[in-house]
Amino acid sequence: MTKHDGAKAPCLWAPLDDEIYRNYHDAEWGVPEYDDRALFEKLILDGFQAGLSWRTILYKRDNFRKAFDGFNPEKIARYTPRKIERLMQDKGIIRSETKINAAIGNARAYLDIMESGPEGFSGFLWEFVGGEPIVNKVKHYREHQVKSPESEAMAKELKRRGFKFCGPVIVYAFMQAVGMVNDHEDHCPRKAAVQKLARKPARG
Repeated sequence: MTKHDGAKAPCLWAPLDDEIYRNYHDAEWGVPEYDDRALFEKLILDGFQAGLSWRTILYKRDNFRKAFDGFNPEKIARYTPRKIERLMQDKGIIRSETKINAAIGNARAYLDIMESGPEGFSGFLWEFVGGEPIVNKVKHYREHQVKSPESEAMAKELKRRGFKFCGPVIVYAFMQAVGMVNDHEDHCPRKAAVQKLARKPARG
């Protein structure tokens, strides 16, 4: 792996010689995400990551999007046994029947949340961090915590709502990725850049 140089180098986990993974760090990781459907997709992909590396999922992400109808929750919620069997034959994704069935159940749980209030899935999730990113001091990515009180609370509520493969460790990785937690290393120029993209929560 190519080493980073300079005080303003990106996070040390972002390899310079892996274009896909590096672009993910530079363009996506830690950017505050407020779109309901985009948050749903990321949460489902993080569920498929359980027991695997994110690199494995990232390299298969386009295959997942094609196989799961662009992560359209209305379509996923109606998947039939025949569709599940087709997914189990798709070598481009992670062929786990347990995780596929969890994704279907999660789509139904997502739709229930979308119908339960005007804040939608995004508002529901962001409420766990008070509507704005938690910014941590991180000198090296190995200092990252693997869960937090916020991820434990979110995981507990997601489980109560019917979600699966959403434990506090998975949820914390999700929160890092979608900008609810800013865990870019302190020297990384993306730390300040993504923070500027955060919305200010409404104070009432």
